[in-house]
Amino acid sequence: MILSLNRRKKTLVSIVVAFAYLAAVILGSFLLDEGKIATNLLNRNSPPSPAHWFGTDWLGRDMFTRTIMGLSLSIWVGLIGAIGSASIAVFLGMAAATMGKTADTIISWLIDLFLSVPHLVTLILIAFTLGGGFKGIVIGLAVTHWPSLARVIRAEVMQVRSAEFVQVSRNMGKSNWWIALHHILPHVFPQALIGFMLMFPHVILHEAAVTFLGLGMSPHEPAIGIILSESMKYLSSGMWWLAFFPGLCLLLVVRTFDSIGENLRMLIDPARAHDE
Repeated sequence: MILSLNRRKKTLVSIVVAFAYLAAVILGSFLLDEGKIATNLLNRNSPPSPAHWFGTDWLGRDMFTRTIMGLSLSIWVGLIGAIGSASIAVFLGMAAATMGKTADTIISWLIDLFLSVPHLVTLILIAFTLGGGFKGIVIGLAVTHWPSLARVIRAEVMQVRSAEFVQVSRNMGKSNWWIALHHILPHVFPQALIGFMLMFPHVILHEAAVTFLGLGMSPHEPAIGIILSESMKYLSSGMWWLAFFPGLCLLLVVRTFDSIGENLRMLIDPARAHDE
């Protein structure tokens, strides 16, 4: 008998499946044999086959192993960058709504300033200034992706700060930061979580783009951006698998994170969570 699932149960199943896929990618990077990414000129330029699912490159390295390791690295870089950016957004969003008109004016000006310039342009400038590499790309990702979420958090805080329980705490002599930590932060946490998950796909794509341009991760790291950048010069030789499979896997990971964010938003929305 097939059980009919409401929207909430379907959403939970989708989230579990998405997380299982991401966990398989991360765990797979630790379980795969690193010897397969060593140079082996006897197997170079081999198309996809049962022995090499994604084929091999011009040095005989297994592209499946390189792709999974590159995806895992991109996920970790994106995770650190997104956590940093979400933390900045929560801090500034709450500060703008709780620390007076002057703080609100300054932070709102900062948000508008960062939103007026495309993320990728600012990220390239920061990564180039810091010399690229892991540190440069992570700091660049954290500093450039917070404005939209900060604006949402600010709006949420301005709504909840006028609530009756907040006014009672203020009349009892509680400080603004005590109220922010004990009343406002728990209220805005679901919005921050959804914003973090929806930010993650953009962070991963921007990391891959900057690395593709040569300003991100070190060329010695098996990052997806580096794999795609290296494969461009071999596409004209008919070695389509060098870019096709890594690009497809990157797209699947990004779409998976996007799906998790959208499903979490639907799950938290009380008006839609129990729809059939």
